[in-house]
Formats: sequence, C-alpha cells, structure tokens
Amino acid sequence: MGAMMPARIVIVGAGFAGFTAARTLARLARGRAEIVMINPTDYFLYVPLLPEVAAGLLDPRRVAVSLPAALPGVRTILGAVDGIDVDARKVKYTDPEEGHGEVGYDRLVLAVGSVNKLLPIPGVAEHAHGFRGIPEALYLRDHVVRQIELADATDDLAEREARCTFIVVGAGYTGVEVAAHGALFTESIMRNHPRLRDVSPRWLLLDVADRVLPGLDERLSRAAERVLRRRGVEVLMGTSVKEATLDGAWLTGGGFVPSRSLIWCVGVQPDPLVEGVGLETAKGRLVVDEYLQVPGHPEIYACGDAAAVPDPNRPGEVTPMTAQHAVRQGTQVARNIAAAYGAGEMRPYRHRELGFVVDLGGTQAAANPLGVPLSGLPAKAVTRGYHLLSLPRNRSRIAMDWLQNALMHRQSVQLGLVRSPIVPLDTAAPELPVIPH
Repeated sequence: MGAMMPARIVIVGAGFAGFTAARTLARLARGRAEIVMINPTDYFLYVPLLPEVAAGLLDPRRVAVSLPAALPGVRTILGAVDGIDVDARKVKYTDPEEGHGEVGYDRLVLAVGSVNKLLPIPGVAEHAHGFRGIPEALYLRDHVVRQIELADATDDLAEREARCTFIVVGAGYTGVEVAAHGALFTESIMRNHPRLRDVSPRWLLLDVADRVLPGLDERLSRAAERVLRRRGVEVLMGTSVKEATLDGAWLTGGGFVPSRSLIWCVGVQPDPLVEGVGLETAKGRLVVDEYLQVPGHPEIYACGDAAAVPDPNRPGEVTPMTAQHAVRQGTQVARNIAAAYGAGEMRPYRHRELGFVVDLGGTQAAANPLGVPLSGLPAKAVTRGYHLLSLPRNRSRIAMDWLQNALMHRQSVQLGLVRSPIVPLDTAAPELPVIPH
C-alpha cells in the first residue's frame, strides 16, 4: 500500500495576509501538510514604502521580498487565479506565458487582497494611473521626471506649467504620502533645470472628505496638512475630478486644471475574484465567521481585504481594509488551520489598535503609536522604526538607502522600464506582463 499523501493547504495571494499566513503555517504545520502559494509575482510587496520608490528614494527591490527565499518549505506557483471550483476543491490559474493549470486543496486560504477603486467619472480609467504596485511606482517616477524634462524642452509657457502640474486624487494614507514625497521630488529635479527657474511645480491634493487623513485623529490630520501646505501642495477638500482628459481635469468645484498627470489614490475595493467564487459576500468581501472560516465551508478561510471579518471591538461591523488587520488575520488563519492538524487550538480573531504612521518625506511624519499623537522628528523616528520592524527582509538595505539619501542628492533619471499601457488604472494589482511566445 502506498504512503498517504499529506494534506494540501493552498493560499491564494501573497499580500500582507497571505504572506503572513504562509510564513506562520510553514512553522506550525511543518511535516503535517503541503503548503502551496499561488501569486502573480514571485515576491511579497511592502506597499507602505511604494511612495519612496516613486520618489527615487528606494530601489524597488528593497520593497520586494522573494517568496522562495522568505518562505522555505512553501511551494510557490507563479500565476493569476481565475477560477475556484468549490465543489471539486480546485483552484485554476493562468501563468505569465498564458499557460493554464489547476491545483487541488484540502484547505484553502483566500487572501487575494484588493484592486484600485474606480468611480464612474468620465476619462478617469483612460487618463489616470493608480498606485498599487511596483510597475505603477516606477511608471510614476519616470513620468514625473519626463514631464519636467519635456517642460524644459519647450518654450511654450502654458505647456510648461501644465507639465509641471500634478493632480493627486484621494487624501488617505497613500494620496497624502504621494503628494508629500512628490513635492520634494519635483523640487529636487528642478534644481537641474535652470531654464525652468520661472516655473514652480504645482501639486494638488483633492478629496471629497472635509480633511486629509479622515480616518486619523484630527490633530494628526492638521499636522499633515500643515506640512503639505508648507511645501506648496494645494489641499482642496470637498473637491474631486468631474472629468479627466488628456490635457487635464475638470474639478467638481468648477474650473479646468491643465495637467498631464492624474494620480488616482481614491482607495481600494476587494479583488473581483471574490465575487466570482459563488459564496456569500458583503460589499465585495467574502463573509467569514470569527474564526475566519466561510460558513458552510469549514475548509475555506479568508483574510485581509478579501474578507468581511467581524470586528469584536465594533459589534455588527467588519474590520477595515488595513495592513495591520491583514497581518494579524493571516497569523490567526494559520494558527486555526494548524489547530486542525493537532498544533494548538482554534481561536476567534481579536485585535488591539496599535496606531498608524504616515511618512511625509524629509524629516516629517505623523503617527499615533498606541494612541499618542506625534508629528515632526519624533513621528519620523517612530514611522521608520515601525517599517523596519514590519519588513520581513531587506531591513539593512533600506536603512542604508535612507542614510545615503540623508547625505547625498537623490538620483532622478528615466529608466524607461514601465510604459503607460502596462499599468492601466482598471487592472487588478500588480501582475507580471504576459510573455509572448
């Protein structure tokens, strides 16, 4: 009689939730089950530092952690999942060369994360670019440099001003950080273009909310807005884009802003794959119980942005879509699955807010560790310390980059690695481009 095959745990998605679940399971379920990770890229992306990649402060490899290197004992399959057969317990996927495959599972963890949140605004899908992955960050960095270089190349004042105008929509964490870092980045680039001494880069930050960082303490919101305004960022609250065109954007408050740069940071929505599974959802997120299991399908778990996880601190509500919750839920999913194989016991999801950090570039930041509001240098120290502790790898390399940036002028060249058609706004988060045969 042949040996019994070990149980197989399939994890879909290598974001904060999926990566943490895989890493924890590799430790807790070693020898008890085969762990398979399916993801479009071969790396875990540390999204919070993407604005620094876009601003030329960090090499993109610093925020990309190799899955095979970081997850020993976990089998990695490179592919985008495009179907899940719940009855047959199989996951179907397409690899980067358009090959199709499928893998069976005994237990499934859905951690597919989220995609850019689109709004029905004319022209946005065609003319705006999101900010969810390395391709988009690299594209934005090249695009900003290119616009200033093209502005230098023309004598038309109107064109110069349009090319030096950058519109960021969405004043949440990402939008605020992109605008804050972007203002410093363009200021740095302009020093190398004396022909543009009479033109000032213009950054606009728009949001329908009444203040920046609406989810944070008002003191932190005010501190962040002060930093933005000191850098010349035009903070326009209660305002959004009414229509986007190739040459600029019409604002809801009236008026047209000539620009070649519309950066979409409005927010995220659950990956469409979740709706396609055929199980109960709530606002696009898979319904799970307090153990992160799908009701009626105890073999299926979901966590992170893809899951509507009951929030024990707010009865009747679900946890927000943040990296902190994704990491903790990934850990709890792994522990609950390991319990099914005799390691520990299942426990419901519980959490305590640790606070949030927002890096504003230079020596500025806003943070509220354990509810204590901080700004300026103390917040900067907390912010960088938090990121270094949260990173699974590359800590020393990132610390060295930060040190070099403090001592030397940042580099600003176009690499031309990512062109606009590869990063349309209406795609799911970063996938490998299809390789033609």
